[in-house]
Amino acid sequence: MNRLSAVLATTVLLFSVISAEAQGTKSEPRRITVNGEAEVRVVPDIVVVTLGIETSNSDLMAARAENDRRVTAVIQAGQKAGIAAKDMQTDYLNIEPRYDGKTFLGFWVQKSVVVTLRDVARFESLLTDQLKGGANYVLGIEFRTTELRKHRDAARALAITAAREKAVALAGSLAQKVGRPVTIQEGYSGWSSSYRGWWGRGYGQSMSQNVSQAANEGGAASDSPLAPGTIRVNASVTVTFELQ
Repeated sequence: MNRLSAVLATTVLLFSVISAEAQGTKSEPRRITVNGEAEVRVVPDIVVVTLGIETSNSDLMAARAENDRRVTAVIQAGQKAGIAAKDMQTDYLNIEPRYDGKTFLGFWVQKSVVVTLRDVARFESLLTDQLKGGANYVLGIEFRTTELRKHRDAARALAITAAREKAVALAGSLAQKVGRPVTIQEGYSGWSSSYRGWWGRGYGQSMSQNVSQAANEGGAASDSPLAPGTIRVNASVTVTFELQ
């Protein structure tokens, strides 16, 4: 073997040793990644009602005047119930002429009033008074909570606990133990109301979980015949743990 061949052979041998060592140090870490989901159910303490007032007349000014009268009556019913002016707002106005083919039918005037009621027990009586006062449509009913942030934090904490419990269960099935968390990523979080959305006539517009907690357990029952149900506050996380 000449000198060049000896050098090449030594280089190849050295590269093989380094490659073998590198492969030994770059082994894949032993980890497990799981999702955790949770739902907290909350008794609402606010209800937001969207009412529609619609009038029509062949005379535009007459249609508007009647609509204004009805809107005023709706607002007065709220004032009588002790609702502050800031909690009753007109947020929609539409005026349009309507035809049946070439026949003019008249002018339609539509307005909506959004009422925020901070005493859920009085909801039914207030709604009755406002419908009697002149509202034509109930466009939306949405129950809310003033402590949404607190319940979101609680749902997130439950989701993290659920993720760890799931990881321990899965790893235990393979006789493995879960170590420290490596990464934590927040997924979907949000809330929904039992009555959220539109219902009835109007001109406006399954989630899985492995933890569920009633935030109002042990709380006093409402005296109102209304059964608003609960608000569902959801959270999800993805956590990667080391395997020991």
